[in-house]
Amino acid sequence: MVSIEREGTMSQQSGIVNVSSEDIEALRRDGAVPLRGVVGDDWLAVLADGIERDIENPGPWFHGYVPDNGLGRFHGNVRIWETDPELGRFCAEGPLPALAAQVFGSAKVNLFYDQLFVKEPGTENRTRWHNDLPYWPVRGSQILSFWVALDPVTLDSGALEFIRGSHLWNIWYQPETFGKTTGHGAYERNPDYVEIPDIEATRDDYEIITWDLEPGDVYAFHAMTVHGAGGNHRSDVRRRGYTIRYTGDDAVYDTRVGTNKNLRSDVHADGDLLDSDRFPVVIPR
Repeated sequence: MVSIEREGTMSQQSGIVNVSSEDIEALRRDGAVPLRGVVGDDWLAVLADGIERDIENPGPWFHGYVPDNGLGRFHGNVRIWETDPELGRFCAEGPLPALAAQVFGSAKVNLFYDQLFVKEPGTENRTRWHNDLPYWPVRGSQILSFWVALDPVTLDSGALEFIRGSHLWNIWYQPETFGKTTGHGAYERNPDYVEIPDIEATRDDYEIITWDLEPGDVYAFHAMTVHGAGGNHRSDVRRRGYTIRYTGDDAVYDTRVGTNKNLRSDVHADGDLLDSDRFPVVIPR
């Protein structure tokens, strides 16, 4: 069962984007919400240029995926802001840190990391169903992702889908790679995690929600919300998604087994505050 919805409202005062109380409540209840018109044209141009730079000359944590049907291209990368100053400027100075602070109700926001997902036209690779927090060396309740659309996004071009309320299940699913990939190895098995069921084969058993996006819209979603995405079956539209992850006051480093090795820190011990050059404080600036 899929519900395609058009909610999501934003307001701007003095150039600052504000998230409505209704959207904050929807995010807490459902685990995901669309926010419309968050990223303006000037910032979209910055992001578009940065994406092309990374495709042409990928940063050190590049992980491309082999196309399932031999067609198209699925480009992925993480921690791009660390080597691309313009993307770093967006992550720190763009509209998203203030939105994260509003959602968290926190005094502090840290930049956790950024991630790029580009599915070129005709790339049929699915993004497997998963929740994010098992992949990440961090714990806390204030952990949020913003997935920024740079192209019109629909189900047939690879819109994200979410299982409503799944962030409240408190089920940690074992991380797996998203397909045949370069630059990324298998995940260590964590005995406290469980295997994710075959959601795609039993879709009617879940309340799946999704939204079409326009350039500048974002999906905001909780780190434990189960989500996935289809391939880009369009021949005329790219699907460029740029995701930034932020944390709030209660987030600390976590050394548990099974996290993504490319996201770990060599200078943090279990339980440490994230505040550092690696996970900079972006609110307050």
